[in-house]
Amino acid sequence: MTEILKNLQPVEVFKYFEKLTQIPRGSGNEKEVSDYLVSFAKEHQLEYVQDSALNVVIRKKATPGFENSPAVVLQGHMDMVCEKNKDIEHDFTKDPLKLRIIDDMIYATDTTLGADNGIAVAMGLAILASDEYQHPAIELLVTTSEETGMDGAMALEPENIKGRILINIDSEEEGTLLVSCAGGRTAKTTIPAIWEAADANLVPYIVKIRGLKGGHSGMEIDKERGNSNKLMGRILMSILSETDFRLSSLNGGSKHNAIPRESDAVILVRADDKTLVENKISECEKMFTTELRTQDPDVRVEFEVLPDHPKEMLSEESTINAVNYLYLLINGVTSMSMDIKGLVESSLNLGVITTSKDCIEFISSIRSSVRSLKNELTNRLIVTAKLNGGSVVTESDYPEWAYNPDSKIRTIFEDVYEKMYKKKPQITAIHAGLECGLFAEKFEQLDAISFGPNLYDVHTPNEHMSISSVQRMWEYLLEVLKNIK
Repeated sequence: MTEILKNLQPVEVFKYFEKLTQIPRGSGNEKEVSDYLVSFAKEHQLEYVQDSALNVVIRKKATPGFENSPAVVLQGHMDMVCEKNKDIEHDFTKDPLKLRIIDDMIYATDTTLGADNGIAVAMGLAILASDEYQHPAIELLVTTSEETGMDGAMALEPENIKGRILINIDSEEEGTLLVSCAGGRTAKTTIPAIWEAADANLVPYIVKIRGLKGGHSGMEIDKERGNSNKLMGRILMSILSETDFRLSSLNGGSKHNAIPRESDAVILVRADDKTLVENKISECEKMFTTELRTQDPDVRVEFEVLPDHPKEMLSEESTINAVNYLYLLINGVTSMSMDIKGLVESSLNLGVITTSKDCIEFISSIRSSVRSLKNELTNRLIVTAKLNGGSVVTESDYPEWAYNPDSKIRTIFEDVYEKMYKKKPQITAIHAGLECGLFAEKFEQLDAISFGPNLYDVHTPNEHMSISSVQRMWEYLLEVLKNIK
């Protein structure tokens, strides 16, 4: 294990966080980290449950004086989004992250950091490992596959959780307390792929979109950052409006809940159209540079003739259907809340496109704090797909988390924050999925809140976390626990 973080405060929190960064824990690859949590519980002689979904619950009794206080559930998820820069070799199934510190920030090198949500797990473990802190009975609940649809939370058996106060540590802005969140679902559209032998007289181009920032499809969707998949759709439609071409492959993004940063398309064009195609691509790059000059100033479109000719190309019908669907598909913010100023109400993110033998698949993340609008966005995808010979299936449907006007834990968080920092915290909702919504449906009379330290650029290789913010939010958590009577 590395010891890059060994001199940081709070020592125990960063010790466990660094340990987690050395364990591969992408969504769906959580067995090793789940077993690590079990071994931690055994080492500290704590009661635990590891269920069939690899969720882990670790219980610790109340400290003296808190025996009659209500039990508290500290909650986070063990999985992380695995994103890396394209030119870097890193195997997220086995390679540890390479940490570095720049001023007040912790980064991984060319990969996501996994502070979302490793910092929650680290804080929970630090509390469980110590006899120094005062607190009610604690249940540390660490779930699996949150990033790919909250599968662990969905599979959690209600009888495994006794507490009815839930503190979710999956927020990313210090001083902001989340009391409501959007619901969401994943939509997978397939456009059938009909393949033909590639015409040797056609010229193969590869078109690449690079230089975008990307980001979390909930937290950063309002920043109007470029979506590489949608930009590719504009390029392809621009060419198709002037001349025919054939697609040989179309691929972009890697996670449905991350705004895609890179996309590639291989197209075959007539030799007589080379100049036209190159001019169209260059025109699009100029448009993107102008449109995204503030939020994505480094956007670029690269293209070149491939030295090796593809063996297959999509039929004319498959090419047109794929390009039409990509171009017509709604994306980004679709409605804003009229109840909370500045809050995105509904959005859609086209996160992933892949080309296979059978189809071109488009995976979108749909979010809304209004259930009927979530259904409306889904129906729009279905209609758009049908118009282009495709079909849609949905999965990983999770509910919104409704605001609780009578929350006692919110009052405690507000009072403690004001006493510690001499100012009021911001009480707000979030346009992203939190497991609180699922737990509120599973557990009757659950009183929940979400908070966390400052995290930046999550779900991207530039993800980083503030060291000083972790320390402040750690001290805040400990003080909150002391005030739960």
